[in-house]
Amino acid sequence: MIAPDPTALHRRAIVLMVIAPTLWSIAGVVTRHLSPELQAHGRFEITFWRSLFAAVFVGGYLLLVRRDLAGSLRRAGVPGLASGAMWATMFICFMLALTLTSTANTLIVLAVAPLVTALLAWAALRAPIAPRTWLAIAIAMAGIIWMFAGSLRIESPASVLGMLIAFGAPLASAVNVVILKKRGHAVDLVPAVFLGGVISAGLMLPLALPSIATNADIALLALLGFAQLGLPCMLLVIAARHLAATEVALLALLEVVLGPLWAWLGAGEVPPATTLSGGALVLAALLINELAGRAAQPA
Repeated sequence: MIAPDPTALHRRAIVLMVIAPTLWSIAGVVTRHLSPELQAHGRFEITFWRSLFAAVFVGGYLLLVRRDLAGSLRRAGVPGLASGAMWATMFICFMLALTLTSTANTLIVLAVAPLVTALLAWAALRAPIAPRTWLAIAIAMAGIIWMFAGSLRIESPASVLGMLIAFGAPLASAVNVVILKKRGHAVDLVPAVFLGGVISAGLMLPLALPSIATNADIALLALLGFAQLGLPCMLLVIAARHLAATEVALLALLEVVLGPLWAWLGAGEVPPATTLSGGALVLAALLINELAGRAAQPA
């Protein structure tokens, strides 16, 4: 049997890791089409339905395609539960943060994800971090801060609390990536996405009642759960097997860059020049890191 080409696997993983944040980034433009009442007062319900439909999508894949939902969950074991808890934390913290502080404040906090991931991967996995990667992390963080610094507002203690809660998302993401890198080769952790959706939906259900979503809202939230959450999170799990932890975290920042673009094209929200220039800086950091990494590989 011919061994798989590591370079080809790495390239395929990069493609998957670009698709994942591209799908994540449609959340903003889709939610703009939800009913005004749900947008204003239904963040917990949005999180509930989105998490539930993500669990249905991944559970359906495990049940109908793999035909082994129970076995997949059993084999995932403790790493699957730990990863599922991290997915749930990410799903919940992002939405809770948005109820307390602005989108700009939340996204600026999310910009620390690559740095937190790099430090945690170095401490837990003893993974060496190349100087080019540290540079890419610094440039990407600067780009995101530049994108949203003009909208940064700390107007109340609630806003500070929201930013502290938002920090739970990059922290959980870093822990999750370390779990995927440490156990993802020996254990299939796709079922962890299903567990994350179930945990998140279960925690949000009491806060989501009484429901105010219309049938049209639920249809849009099903789209988000299937295509914007369940599928891309599965792609990340698969891609993480062949990417460095810092690569996963850096490429995930494409979500922040592409979100304003879809809002512009799909909802007519014209982004300011700083958003475009900051986004270009983030893209440049990602491109330089990947090209430099390829050039550093031995022939």
